[in-house]
Amino acid sequence: MLRARFGLRSKLLLFAALLLILPWLGYRYILTMEQYLVRGQQQVVLGTARAIATSLSERPELFTAQANLDGDGAGLYLYPLNMSLDVHDSTLNDWRSYQQYEQFIREGSVLPNSLNQLSSFRQRRLGLGGEGDPLNYYYLLAQFESQLYLYLRVEDRFHVLRKPAEMRLDRSDALQLAFINDQGSYERLLIAPTHTGQLEAWQATADFEDLSAKYRDPRLEGQLIPTRNGYDYELTIPLETLGEKLAIAVYDVDSEEQRSLDAVVSTSDLSSADTLGNLLQPTFELDRIVTSLGNTSFFIRVMDRTQRVLISTGNLSSAEGLNLTSPVPENGLWLWIRSNLLYPVYDLVLTEPTYRYLDNSFTENRLGGGYVISALTGNPQAGLLDTSLQITSNDESAQARVIEAAWPIKVGQEIIGAVVVDQNMAGIDSFRNEALRILIDSMLGIILLITMAMLLFANKLSQRIRQLRNQAERILDDKGRFTNTIVPSRVNDEVGDLSRSFANIVDRLGQYTHYLENMSSRLSHELRTPVTVVRSSLENLAMLTDNNEAHVFIERAEEGIKRLNLILSNMSEAARLEQLLQHAEREPAQLNLIIQACVEEYRQIYPKSNFTTEISQEPVCVAASAEHIAQLMDKVVANAVDFAYPETSIHLTCNLDLEEAVVTVSNHGPWLDPAMQTRIFDSMISVRSEKQRETPHLGMGLHIARMIAEYHRGYIYADNLLEEEGVIVVLRLPTEKINSQ
Repeated sequence: MLRARFGLRSKLLLFAALLLILPWLGYRYILTMEQYLVRGQQQVVLGTARAIATSLSERPELFTAQANLDGDGAGLYLYPLNMSLDVHDSTLNDWRSYQQYEQFIREGSVLPNSLNQLSSFRQRRLGLGGEGDPLNYYYLLAQFESQLYLYLRVEDRFHVLRKPAEMRLDRSDALQLAFINDQGSYERLLIAPTHTGQLEAWQATADFEDLSAKYRDPRLEGQLIPTRNGYDYELTIPLETLGEKLAIAVYDVDSEEQRSLDAVVSTSDLSSADTLGNLLQPTFELDRIVTSLGNTSFFIRVMDRTQRVLISTGNLSSAEGLNLTSPVPENGLWLWIRSNLLYPVYDLVLTEPTYRYLDNSFTENRLGGGYVISALTGNPQAGLLDTSLQITSNDESAQARVIEAAWPIKVGQEIIGAVVVDQNMAGIDSFRNEALRILIDSMLGIILLITMAMLLFANKLSQRIRQLRNQAERILDDKGRFTNTIVPSRVNDEVGDLSRSFANIVDRLGQYTHYLENMSSRLSHELRTPVTVVRSSLENLAMLTDNNEAHVFIERAEEGIKRLNLILSNMSEAARLEQLLQHAEREPAQLNLIIQACVEEYRQIYPKSNFTTEISQEPVCVAASAEHIAQLMDKVVANAVDFAYPETSIHLTCNLDLEEAVVTVSNHGPWLDPAMQTRIFDSMISVRSEKQRETPHLGMGLHIARMIAEYHRGYIYADNLLEEEGVIVVLRLPTEKINSQ
């Protein structure tokens, strides 16, 4: 059964896939850093709240006027302005920087107004179908010096103006302001415009439907500006005419034909002075202190012990905390890749921060929540507030996190209020998202480069392995004969080592095979001479009768038999030596004495050769078998004698070199072929010429010498002399201390 191939490239590609864990680790790291950053920002926000609360502590006069307000109506906060506003310019441009403080009133969001008999502000008349046009509006009260400014943005698709001759208020869209004046009296100002532009206000009695019983009030000025979704009011009135109570009511008529009042939406009940809302005028000293301590990085509010907001500065949209520098714009291919490939993926994973939003909890005149309640009980707290936000650009809801801190304001041990400081998470979220984008971009680039490098490496490695395989397959032909070899690699790595090892093995196998292939001819050559001598001697003996002549031929036959016996002995010597070495024992011996004794024998065996020595007189102690060391020297010296030039000397040395015993045998003769320097110690390798083969030689001598050296835990090698022509053979054996008795 065939199995699927899983090559090096596939394995390295699978390994490279493990690198995808790096972006995950980076993601976890950035989330951890975000948590530490949020904790740090919480401490900053809490420190800001503490600083403001400390500045306001022991200042009860800043809270007395606002804390004594009574009534159940909703509070209407009066925002301070930096300059006067023009209510006759037909635009609302001067309100643009203050629109972030708008209060939103939705139809049905407050209790039914006893001003009329409508149910839940919407008259449902049978037969008309539907519920008419919903009425909602935004309003904002502001103050500059002695003037009060009112801005209303009404959402009404059917704007019905009063006819010039019409004397009733309830037959057109209208606006009513109910307040307690500076004399303590309950007043109502009615605005029922007949056209856009400048407005007229009418002071009314309880019968507000009949304008004939009213007179024009010059204190109120303003304009009506039509918009695509309704209309806007911009009004101003002297602040000295107002007391501490105020309510705003918007009247809605949807049909110009019927002109029946469909809805009334007001900030509070207008039926009596007690039900009006409280007009929360800012304390200027409180405003000065908070403004001087706060900055645009925070949304700061100060409230009294009844949880009424006395003053606020800043806004949640701009209170980002962290302001990141925009990165340098990129261009080229990388910008195209990020914009078209990466950013769509980021948009699916990352949540973009909200920069323009409005939360009801940040625009109400009373504050609640766990952090606020905790601060009013004397325990300052800071943390993350998960809030449902309304994005101002398109009125869509979204979830966002806000850092909120609350710190109590005390007079002695009494808590008279609290400071609430908020900061949105847009800056931190932007920092996190940008850090994640940079991290993922970098990681993806690194992973891509590493993967490509791995694929190139795997391709190169597999190519080298395939090349080695192809070379190995071409070594033998169909008949099993060596026809090629392996070219060793020059690369210094594991595959290169494998290639060189294979090349060496193939080379040695080739030599051995070549030796075996030539063994028959070599044995035939070696055996032909002694066999011929024996045969001719026997033939001559058969024809001779003289004993003296027969003796000569018998000696020749015996010489041939000895030569045959020598050939057979040489062929089996290596095998017998290997068996003997397995049972031999190394004993402490002085190598210098063994070499000295061998030299004396060589001078008798080779009388024509001149032997010179340089043998240490100090003991050269080794653990050795003296018999086998002598056998090793016999093989080496025999080779030196055979290859030495006539009338030259053979030099032998025996000395100590650090922790090794060194024996050298050198002769003056032909240099070794560099290719043969490492091969002459292999079995069945001979470099003798035909003239040097006076005796049978099968190339086993130096191989036996290497076997003996390795048995003694040493090594032997040959090299060419540098100063003159010749060869030196070096034997190195480890030394051993001999304990003297």
